[in-house]
Amino acid sequence: MQFDNQGVDVSGVDDQRGGGGMGRGTMVAGGGGIVGLIVTLLVVFLGGSDTGGTGGAAGETLDQLKARCNTNGALNQYNDCYLIKVFNETDQVWKAEFARLGQTYRRPTLTFFTGQVRTGCGAASSQVGPFYCPPDQHIYIDVDFLNQLQQQFGAQGRYAEAYILAHEYGHHLQTMLGVEPKVRRLQQANPTQQNPLSVKLELQADCFAGVWGALANRDGKVTVTKSDVAEAQRAAAAVGDDRIQKASTGRVNPESWTHGSAAARQRWYTTGYNSASLQRCDTFAT
Repeated sequence: MQFDNQGVDVSGVDDQRGGGGMGRGTMVAGGGGIVGLIVTLLVVFLGGSDTGGTGGAAGETLDQLKARCNTNGALNQYNDCYLIKVFNETDQVWKAEFARLGQTYRRPTLTFFTGQVRTGCGAASSQVGPFYCPPDQHIYIDVDFLNQLQQQFGAQGRYAEAYILAHEYGHHLQTMLGVEPKVRRLQQANPTQQNPLSVKLELQADCFAGVWGALANRDGKVTVTKSDVAEAQRAAAAVGDDRIQKASTGRVNPESWTHGSAAARQRWYTTGYNSASLQRCDTFAT
């Protein structure tokens, strides 16, 4: 995956690493309304989140972060810089696409944190994986825990990280398009459909991630190769509910799925990439 030659813009970043987070106290796996790549079973399967890696320096100012991320080789050396650059490119693509469609667009905020964080959805732990909170419109990522997530679930690779961030950005699109609040109302009206509706919401975010890759490639924002697409497809399958359940409990229970099977997640990502169209991502029609 190759980027354009524009610099890394940190104006959309909220860096809470080293800022104390929530302090000590009772933690929940995920706050109400949180939507994300997994948000299920991670506490049991992954345990703690001390991982090391090249996540970046805690306690930096945004000016220091910007300076570090704009040095030669920073995108290859630092995961946070790479994610910020993906965030920049995703913002540019969706801003242009929403303008073309005549839709109102707002950029979300990319929040880095360590271990635990307070959000507009309530208290959250890094063990839910990367997630998006609709009330505050922030994408939350613990970079070091993301490394562990990729290693233990097999969703490895640089473009896999781009897919993960693009999936969370997809949830932001759902908020702007009114899909997310409509789904929440339907879930409240019919609790028996809570999980099936959650699956459709997550599969649509996978599809939107695929659309982003195709549009970014077409518009020259990034160069996405066939191997990049294959990497994203493997990552989408790696975080399917069936694979996570099998790995964590040894059993597969489709009735408890909230994100979709490995095959479905891979299929909808591919649908988005091949079509390059948000309209083709109507997972609620199937």
